[in-house]
Amino acid sequence: MIHEQPILLVEDDVVGVMTVKRAFKQRKVTNPLYTAGNGIEALELLRETTRENAELQRPGLILLDLNMPLMNGIELLGHLRREPALQTIPVVVMTTSRNDRDLDACYRLGIAGYIVKPVRYPKFVDAIKTLNDYFTLCHVPQGSPD
Repeated sequence: MIHEQPILLVEDDVVGVMTVKRAFKQRKVTNPLYTAGNGIEALELLRETTRENAELQRPGLILLDLNMPLMNGIELLGHLRREPALQTIPVVVMTTSRNDRDLDACYRLGIAGYIVKPVRYPKFVDAIKTLNDYFTLCHVPQGSPD
């Protein structure tokens, strides 16, 4: 996926993080996986990747949950779209929310996709496979625009 660039998973639920890691392993997604438990942690991590001589590589994709403490996913999207160094990173929302307001708000903020997390694990693995297949074919920016 994303030509071996890291993926940032922004998810506050420990079981959710473990489920994604398990599905990645099962589908043989080998990209490094960064995790953040809320929007504030994610924003700090992403800003760190844009600094000169950063220790972490800039993610090629963000998988974003919406319902998190401190800064939710929609608030994080707003920040990402206002910061030139971060606005080109594709974001796929992976959430349990079927709320049309959330869906509309996310697409207005330029997400690449909105996936309602399947409840059954085999369907979740299928969703990860589809996501992997799609982003393996995509070309995404490697860094911030200059």
